[in-house]
Amino acid sequence: MVENSPSPLPERAIYGFVLFLSSQFGFILYLVWAFIPESWLNYIGLTYWPQKYWAVALPVYLLITIVIGYVLLFGMNMLSTCPLNSINTITDSYARRQQQKKHQEEAIPALRDVSISEVNRMFFLEAKELSTNN
Repeated sequence: MVENSPSPLPERAIYGFVLFLSSQFGFILYLVWAFIPESWLNYIGLTYWPQKYWAVALPVYLLITIVIGYVLLFGMNMLSTCPLNSINTITDSYARRQQQKKHQEEAIPALRDVSISEVNRMFFLEAKELSTNN
């Protein structure tokens, strides 16, 4: 039986450690390729390297791809959001069909959507009643 523990399983810990080491090795290899002159690399015998142009171009392309991805994600979310004057911003078909179930005493009530009239009553009418009582 597996215990509920916040620590990862040994297999996951090993995979994570190997991924950490390989990413560190790859970054150091990238720095060597980017900053050591081509003549020094040829002298050591490392002759097959991409052009130095790609040492700058690849991170820039990656960064621009990520920025474009965020812009597209924001745009898709804006396109799929209903306009402010739509009734769907207040309620949907699931909330209309929702039944009010009786909840048991000392039990957590079932998860459900709160209607806009109930929200308005809680936020605005109770505050108005408190201000008129003072």
